[in-house]
Amino acid sequence: MSIEIEHDFAAEADQVWAIVGVPDRVDWVPGIEGCIYDGEVRRFNLPGAGQLAERIVQLDDEARFISYSVIESTPPLDAHLASIQVVATDAGCRMVWRTEVEPAAVATFIEQSMQLALKQIQHILEGN
Repeated sequence: MSIEIEHDFAAEADQVWAIVGVPDRVDWVPGIEGCIYDGEVRRFNLPGAGQLAERIVQLDDEARFISYSVIESTPPLDAHLASIQVVATDAGCRMVWRTEVEPAAVATFIEQSMQLALKQIQHILEGN
């Protein structure tokens, strides 16, 4: 199942990238209390839901692009690959977030989580 969200921010691309492009930064992801990142895999603590681990597949600061894949979750996923790219625009920047996930039954939950994360990024940018 494919999910794609494009969201415009009235902020510079580097400001948004400083939030989403740092693998162990989690203040923009609702429901996560902590992260351990070993340079390849980041492990999240999700109170009430257990652990989640993602492998960073690609991290390109110059292109403002990160891709990652869930490798451990409860319940386990059949497949997962996501990417975020932040692109400068005349009015600020656009964040393009794509996720491929199976089983399709979890897609609605993941898309809702992505939308909540976008709101949290906006709050961080506003200094809230």
